Amino acid sequence: MPLISILTPAYNAAVTLAETAESIFAQRFTDWEWCVVDDASTDGTAEIIRRYAAKDSRIKPIFHENNDGAPAAAQAALALAGGRYVTVLDADDYWLPEKLSRQLAFMQKKNAALSFTAHRRMNENGKKLGPIIHPPAKLAYRDLLKNTAMPNSSMMVDRQITGPFNFRQVNYYDFATWLSLMAQGHVAYGLDEDLLRYRVRRHSLSSNKLKAIAKVWHIYRGVEKLPLGYSVYCLLSYGAHALAKRAGSP
Repeated sequence: MPLISILTPAYNAAVTLAETAESIFAQRFTDWEWCVVDDASTDGTAEIIRRYAAKDSRIKPIFHENNDGAPAAAQAALALAGGRYVTVLDADDYWLPEKLSRQLAFMQKKNAALSFTAHRRMNENGKKLGPIIHPPAKLAYRDLLKNTAMPNSSMMVDRQITGPFNFRQVNYYDFATWLSLMAQGHVAYGLDEDLLRYRVRRHSLSSNKLKAIAKVWHIYRGVEKLPLGYSVYCLLSYGAHALAKRAGSP
């Protein structure tokens, strides 16, 4: 089995997926498998996946007949993964070449269950937006409730420490899943090295503030079952951290 499993749910990602794939092949660390799921795309995403899979046996593709959504696609990739370490790379983001090697060494040094890295945002055309976003040294469950510091594509999980887990089948499934792991007492450590380019689209959920607020609120109240007052407090803190992140603070 490979040491690291890379998970990518993809839907209509033909414009960016090749760049994402090339960043995987450029990694200095090579003991990986790529579990990539095409969620019934209509734009040629499946053909791109097939082309790469034909060249490298480390790629494990899945092709959905129906569009089941990102949480289900991510779970399908996770169910296929055999690695001790699991990391996600969304189909419109890309890694710098040292991402896997540096993060793996960091996790082994810290004996960490979860970790995340510094990163930079970019627009649809790949132009950098703002400064490097530096992570806090570590986050526990209550910290993450109030913080936006852990983009999905920066995460790595050691399943030997956490045990088996599943992605929660909700919007913001990544945020909800990391919360579920950290609610068990696990801490996520921040690696202050810029290893990720995170794409922000004009019409994406992350750029639509009202929708983002609604989804985070649902996580607080509908998934985590937090009290109303504490949910309001967490949401205000979450928003403050989001503004600070744009300025480059953790």
